[in-house]
Amino acid sequence: MSRIGKLPIKIPTGVTITVGADDITVAGAKGTLVLPHQNFVKVEVVEGEAIVARENDEAEARAKHGLQRALINNAVTGVSEGFEKKLEVNGVGFRLSGGGQEIDMALGFSHPVKYKAPEGVQLETNKMEITVKGISKQAVGQVAAEIRALRPPEPYKGKGIKYADERILRKAGKAGKK
Repeated sequence: MSRIGKLPIKIPTGVTITVGADDITVAGAKGTLVLPHQNFVKVEVVEGEAIVARENDEAEARAKHGLQRALINNAVTGVSEGFEKKLEVNGVGFRLSGGGQEIDMALGFSHPVKYKAPEGVQLETNKMEITVKGISKQAVGQVAAEIRALRPPEPYKGKGIKYADERILRKAGKAGKK
C-alpha cells in the first residue's frame, strides 16, 4: 500500500472538491484548479476528507495511487493558501523592475531580458529578489525554474539568479605562480 496514497486529505472550510469521470475540480478562495482523474484510482469525498483508493493491485494502479493523492493535496493547498518561491539575483550591474505578469531584468547581457509569466502566476520584485506566486504548485515551480535558467549562478563569484534557499558550492579561482 502506498504510504502517501492511503493518507486522507483534510479539506479546509471554503474548499470544495467535485469528482467527475474525467477530472477533479478543486475550488477555493484563491481560485479553481482542474486535475485529471487518473485511471485505476477512486476518489471519494466523505465528511470533510478526500480519500483516494486504488481499484486493484496492478503495477499501474499502485503507481498512480500516491500520484493522485499528492496532486489533490497540492490543489487543496494551492486554492486555500497558494504557493510561493523566492529567487535572489546577485551580480554587479544586475537590476530588476516591473511586477505583476511581466518583469524586466538587466543580467549582464548586451540586451535587457523580459520575462512574461503565464496566466495564474504573479511576479513581484523587491530590490534584488523575485517572488513567484500562484495557486498551481507545478506552474509556480516551472516559472521559477525558467527565470533561474536565464542566468544560472556560476561557482566562482556566485553571480546569477538562484533560489533563496539554494546554496552555491564555490570553487577556488586560479592559484597564482609563486
